Amino acid sequence: MSFKIIRKKCCGLDVHKTWIFACIGIADANDRVEYKQARFSSFTKGLQELCDWLAKYDCNDVCMESTGKYWIPVFNILEKNDIWVTLSHPKYTKPIKGNKTDRKDAKWICDLYMCGMTKPSFIPPADIRQLRDLVRYRFKLTCMITGEKNRAHNCLTVSNLKLDEVFSDIFGKSSRSITEYILYHPGEYFDVAPFVHSKCKTPIEEIQAAVDGAISHEQAVKLRQCLDHIDELEKHKAEIEREIFRLSDKYEAALNLIRTVPGFDKNPLTAIQVLSEIGGDMSVFPTAKHLVSWAGCCPRNDQSNKKIKSTRISRAGSYFKPVLVQIANAIIHSKKHPEFTERYRRIKARRGHKKAIIAICRMFLTAIWHILSDLTPYTPDGFLESHPVNKSKELTVLQALSLLKQRGYTIKDESVTVS
Repeated sequence: MSFKIIRKKCCGLDVHKTWIFACIGIADANDRVEYKQARFSSFTKGLQELCDWLAKYDCNDVCMESTGKYWIPVFNILEKNDIWVTLSHPKYTKPIKGNKTDRKDAKWICDLYMCGMTKPSFIPPADIRQLRDLVRYRFKLTCMITGEKNRAHNCLTVSNLKLDEVFSDIFGKSSRSITEYILYHPGEYFDVAPFVHSKCKTPIEEIQAAVDGAISHEQAVKLRQCLDHIDELEKHKAEIEREIFRLSDKYEAALNLIRTVPGFDKNPLTAIQVLSEIGGDMSVFPTAKHLVSWAGCCPRNDQSNKKIKSTRISRAGSYFKPVLVQIANAIIHSKKHPEFTERYRRIKARRGHKKAIIAICRMFLTAIWHILSDLTPYTPDGFLESHPVNKSKELTVLQALSLLKQRGYTIKDESVTVS
């Protein structure tokens, strides 16, 4: 089987931790391909030798698969040498089973790329990549803080200190001061009134009863380490946030447009998180549907013989999708934005909560694509278009009631009997 050659000269890279296998394919006028193969070290010197080797054959078009984090230094150095790099997911460059070596993998990637059989991945500019790395690290720090808080909570629970029953936040000002006193004076009875903030609504008697427990020496040591680790992680998180705000200053115009979308204006880091994932240039996504597909908020294509095997969404957007879902869950309870609540209720009545939430996420992405493409603030007009009613369409009372129930409405009988 032969395919049409689209690129007359290109290179395929098989990237590993220590070595990089390269294969250049050069096609003549009759589409006969000559291959040049070599192996290079993954050190900086070896990567520079790779650039010189590509320049020797006048090859400026390279394709490689995204192997862990090993592709990033290769991509950075090739990008600095003005070489066009196409990054492809390994599932699109999977070789034939039973005929696989590192050199054959590089040749296979080269053949696929020459015939246009690879699907490129979205790689934002260098400054957006740096911002994305810091935003994702901040997310990891948040998860670590949550884990340490859960361990500290367990220490209080096993010691029968019921601070979570009397305080909404056991790491707040009042609760933290009580915990510190208990750690410095274990087993000592004390009055909690001086430690409780004046705005606390819980009676002092209940708080006094909640701290009537005994913490062991081992649990006290563990709790002390957890609290110190939480304070240290909070400092690291604050430092990362300052650097994030510094890097995002140059994109203030795009951030202000994103914040016009409902739900994205509460926390300034929410818009920054969106920008760090998709960038500010929407020309890389031909339509809003391409952005939705890239974020993993649409059904996959899994159909054979007119039978749809699966409509599950993909695993893409593992850092981006949770943010959209959190905002969607909050916005559906707001009465200020009927374009979201009405669509959610209509889809939930037919498909359930999860599919309705993903539909709201798709609305968010569609709005963001349009406002960044047109450079105009968000308006709900596009989601609230009036559809004229077909006058020739007639429904019975039962059909009308069934239609209203499908749209999420609850029918109440308010007929009044006259005596």
